Amino acid sequence: MDDAPVLNAETVLMIEEIQNLLPHRYPFALVDRIIEYVPGKKAVGLKNVTINEPHFQGHFPGRPIMPGVLIVEAMAQVGGVVLTQLPDLKGSLFLFAGIDKVRFRRPVVPGDQLIMTTELLVVKQRRFGKMQARAEVDGKLACEGELMFSLVD
Repeated sequence: MDDAPVLNAETVLMIEEIQNLLPHRYPFALVDRIIEYVPGKKAVGLKNVTINEPHFQGHFPGRPIMPGVLIVEAMAQVGGVVLTQLPDLKGSLFLFAGIDKVRFRRPVVPGDQLIMTTELLVVKQRRFGKMQARAEVDGKLACEGELMFSLVD
């Protein structure tokens, strides 16, 4: 992760730069762009939801809906941009440690643009992080909850 960009509040990250920060690849790379970033605090990312994604074949035939677990994972990947850029933790790998208070408010379907906002709430012992996350489509809340992460050695 040596080619990771230097991030500041004006940074907009394209997919190639996101791939320098996160290990996720197709079909599990769920963030297309970071559109806002506040170092150590917040990131806003977007995902263009398309019918070509493999999960839509079976979820559900004739009524494609993005699985909730993938919405949560997409929010977590946006949060990963914040976590991997914390001082002294650059390039670290964080995994889910818990998911609390997650609620789904509306379906996400092909053609939607999912806008995900993650805000860092706390980092404990430089090993655990907790974030508030939300995902919106057209300004309407689709999903929200708290995501906990643990640093992998």
